[in-house]
Amino acid sequence: MTPPPCELERLSTADAEPAQRFDAWRERAHRWVDLLPPLPGTELDAELLTLRSDACLFGIMRSTAYEVRAASHRASNEPGMVVLTLIQAGHVVRDAAPGEHQRMSPGMLGLYDTQRPGHYRWGPNSREVFLALPRTDAAAALGREPGNMLITPAQCALVPLLSGQLDQLAQLARSGRLDAEDHAGLLHATHALALLTLRNLGRQGRDLSAANGRADADAAHHAAALHFMQLHAHRHDLDVAAIAHGAACSRTRLYEAFAAQGATVMGALREQRLLNARALIEQSARLNVGALSWRCGFADQSSFSKLFRKRFGLSPSEWHQNMRQERAR
Repeated sequence: MTPPPCELERLSTADAEPAQRFDAWRERAHRWVDLLPPLPGTELDAELLTLRSDACLFGIMRSTAYEVRAASHRASNEPGMVVLTLIQAGHVVRDAAPGEHQRMSPGMLGLYDTQRPGHYRWGPNSREVFLALPRTDAAAALGREPGNMLITPAQCALVPLLSGQLDQLAQLARSGRLDAEDHAGLLHATHALALLTLRNLGRQGRDLSAANGRADADAAHHAAALHFMQLHAHRHDLDVAAIAHGAACSRTRLYEAFAAQGATVMGALREQRLLNARALIEQSARLNVGALSWRCGFADQSSFSKLFRKRFGLSPSEWHQNMRQERAR
């Protein structure tokens, strides 16, 4: 089932007059925690990009130095969420309790509960990517109540994969090259990978059967391969070896990961290319089937048309004509 489209929302301190800038940013960008006033003589300069779905909230934050803290008087604004944070630039220092300091540098991933005590100080020119998840979902994946913690590759083998996914989604969102459906699909995949990571993290220290461990690895490779296909489906040289390399696994493991989902690697690639073709047909004022098929990774126009009709019930030209009629109505 295709997730409903989600639009990218951009917020900036520059949207408000200087005199209202702090109050406006606190209410628009930090409703779950308390934003502390900047130091005298320091001007707040920040930008926030967000993608929101029913299941999670993805955000990219850039800012000058500033501080926030968990505050009970703002807890009513917080809809039971925990936040996975990846630092991309600068640093963040967290004081969970008096005398307890935790510094996060670029590349570090942390899990934080906004209802737990915490004081967070961002350094100058900091940038972070975050994914906010419902606390109930995070707790179910972890098998316990979530807490404030750093998550390292030594604790969870899926940390590099999730960090890479968050990084790539941030780059694509900032680029402006994706539409609302692309955003929704990538956000859905990122949400699934985040829960899988928390599930794997929660299992550390417990006796796991080899089957369960293998299932987690297969699911991670499957998710990584699908993400790679979404980005590279247009390439005519894309084959199983290239996809396996993009998913950081061997071809054998890739075949096994898709078999565990009842699918095949090339079948999934064909499906992604057909979905891309349909989206382009619906966006195009004029249709050149040959050019379209080549652009979507199909070498042969005739084969593309047959596959398209088999998948969607209409030829590319018929689908395009129907869309034109609908727009006209």
